[in-house]
Amino acid sequence: MLAAFATAAGGPKPLDNLAVGEREMPAPPRGAVRLRTRAASLNRHDLWTLAGVGAPSTFPWTLGCDVAGTVDAYGPETEERIPLGTPVVAHSVVTCGVCAACLGPDETSCRKFAMLSEGTWEGTFAEYCVVPAMNVFPLPADLSFEQAACLPTTYLTAYRMLFTKAALRPGDNVLIQGAGGGLSTAAEALALAGGLRVIVTSRDPAKRAAALTRGVHHAVATGKEAVGEVLGLTGGLGVDAVMESVGEATWATSLRVLRRGGAVVVAGATAGADPPADLRRIFWRQLQILGSTMGTWAEFSALLSTVRTAGVRPLIDQTYPLAEAAAAFQQLESGEVTGKLVLVAG
Repeated sequence: MLAAFATAAGGPKPLDNLAVGEREMPAPPRGAVRLRTRAASLNRHDLWTLAGVGAPSTFPWTLGCDVAGTVDAYGPETEERIPLGTPVVAHSVVTCGVCAACLGPDETSCRKFAMLSEGTWEGTFAEYCVVPAMNVFPLPADLSFEQAACLPTTYLTAYRMLFTKAALRPGDNVLIQGAGGGLSTAAEALALAGGLRVIVTSRDPAKRAAALTRGVHHAVATGKEAVGEVLGLTGGLGVDAVMESVGEATWATSLRVLRRGGAVVVAGATAGADPPADLRRIFWRQLQILGSTMGTWAEFSALLSTVRTAGVRPLIDQTYPLAEAAAAFQQLESGEVTGKLVLVAG
């Protein structure tokens, strides 16, 4: 079968570790299901793997966290929860299932927390892939395979940030830093579907204009004037929460635009991971700094329900045939992406 895989990890040019070629068809073990891949979206996680962050110990190793496709075969002694041939999307988080965290309300605290393409699970950038049987969900009606493949990592991360970590409710004000990226466009769509008042930032006028066409309420230029503008838009009170994935370049703004008791939810640091903490502001205004990574099985189910009922459709920048995965990786690395990039197999 055709696959996009790592032949090594690390080095000065991580993309040189990517190969596209033939790999053996995987056999699903007990508790797993094999999917015929129809679409799989790219994430920064895939670049990190090539760079050596959380890299596998053996090569070749198929990349990819997200997948939508059809049920092809079950492993031995595995309950056939969903009939063969059914269109499905797979939750990309893998946990042990037996620890205290897994038996509680939030299995993302599992000490063996991993994603597809980590640990013992190879990834989804292949014509066929294997995932835990409990991780597959029927494809939401009227959603394409390409759209569904955007949900498991990026849209789930945004959902948890907005509605679990920040616990935002209709009418609340949210600032989303870095308009245009995969996570920010996901947060935009879900925030609007949830009845929030959405403000986005970008240094790029074209990205701000595009965000307004997608329905956000306000788009603000990053820089010295951003704080005053956001405070003005909220009657001087500040926003209820900030969705932060940029890091050092926007951190000071994120803290200064919050209302008293508001929260910054952090799920990335693409522009640097070590900004000044500004502890005086944090304790005096009783601000919350909340880390967020991926989401639970229950949150993924809730995300799918939101997608169905609110008509959310993930924003896709471009699709590539699986055979052209190298070009997709190059575009992802360049940062010239609005929304998501998707590989199509079959």
